[in-house]
Amino acid sequence: MIKNKVTGAINCIAMLLSIPIIGTGIWLSGKQDNECVKFLQGPVIAIGVLLFLVGLSGFIGAFWNIRCLLVLYLVFMFILLVLLMALVIFVFRVTDKGHGHTLPNRAYRQYNLYDFSGWLRRRVQSSGRWNHIRNCLSSSTTCSRLKQRFTFAQDFFNGRIGPLESGCCTPPTECGYAFVTPVFWITPVSQDVDSDCPLWNNEQTQLCYSCNSCKGGLLASLKREWRKANIVLLIILVALIGLYVAFILTYLLQRRRRLQGSQQSNNIKHVG
Repeated sequence: MIKNKVTGAINCIAMLLSIPIIGTGIWLSGKQDNECVKFLQGPVIAIGVLLFLVGLSGFIGAFWNIRCLLVLYLVFMFILLVLLMALVIFVFRVTDKGHGHTLPNRAYRQYNLYDFSGWLRRRVQSSGRWNHIRNCLSSSTTCSRLKQRFTFAQDFFNGRIGPLESGCCTPPTECGYAFVTPVFWITPVSQDVDSDCPLWNNEQTQLCYSCNSCKGGLLASLKREWRKANIVLLIILVALIGLYVAFILTYLLQRRRRLQGSQQSNNIKHVG
């Protein structure tokens, strides 16, 4: 009975660890960039829910000694751990590239689309996919909030703004646009410096949403948030692996003692 309580407690902890995984997926879903690029939050929430259900089955199986549930727990928990490990490795792999470029007389950075991994670039490079993302971004309050934060040019240039704001809400610095407001700029005489330069439009639904710098800023924002989420997933993965090993050892010890008790009982009957 004591061993049943131990294995039950292990599975209860595994169930509780699924909650921060689900919470991480919900946190990602609430971010503007992830809302426009729906990828990571779905698998994270799905794995979290499945871990909760598998942990619940293991808890029931351990507490009431239902052997078939324990076997199912061992099999499906192993599969989920492999999937979670693959997801953690994948996210670290696709977010290992893409660092912002410092700008003269600017506190913020700008991001080059081609600095990021090929897999991430493909999420935004197809015209059909980007049209959907652009419409999603332009309908958000990301750039309008930027206008409310800054009034004067020097305050804006010295301000800390995110990669999505620097890439989508402002023209590239090298284009030479003159500041009026963070989302309204005077067009220079020449726009041949960069392919993004002629794409800037002061129309609030256009801005630089068609620019490669916007795509780079979006990927930089995704990378930052995915990395934060991945650290949480990695910590939970290590804890779940430890619990899984502890469960197996406890389960095997319990089974061994049960077999020894059965053998001793048979020996007593044989002697009698």
